[in-house]
Amino acid sequence: MRADALAATGRILLHDGLSAVTFDRVSAQAGVSKTTLYKWWPSPGALAAEAYFAQSRRVLEFPDTGDLRADLVTQLRSFVRWLKEEGAEKPVAELIGAAQLDPSVAEAWSQSYGLPRRELARERLRIARDNGELRDDADLDVIVDQLWGACYHRLLVLRVPFDESIVERLVDHALDGARPRP
Repeated sequence: MRADALAATGRILLHDGLSAVTFDRVSAQAGVSKTTLYKWWPSPGALAAEAYFAQSRRVLEFPDTGDLRADLVTQLRSFVRWLKEEGAEKPVAELIGAAQLDPSVAEAWSQSYGLPRRELARERLRIARDNGELRDDADLDVIVDQLWGACYHRLLVLRVPFDESIVERLVDHALDGARPRP
């Protein structure tokens, strides 16, 4: 039942946006009572945040081929494609906006999406560090911020167009820095 509610919510969110996610609509589409939805989630926004993670999980899996640069490029391309081509751009912006005003959405976004996604990236970076692909003192959180934060910054703050063409440059700058090579 919970999976049905998340799947229905994910479809509504990606197709019609956050404002379309209501307990009435999810109940009707998922065949789950509104009472049950209220027991599981404090608000439709919190449900939408968790549903977003459930929908994005399959798209945004983190590869580990043994080549850190290739894996980062693959994952970041998937993320940008998910946002720009597969319909997640508007719902993500709406969820992050709602999270600034609604503590239940903020908690759900952080716990159901933000922190778990960050940890997946950190785990792949830890493996790379252990394998000598990164310096021992590399700040994994800063690398995550540089890569995914750049996309969120363009999407939410600058509101400028971007696409997959930015991915390789982001990865190269995060891994190699901007200083001239000796």
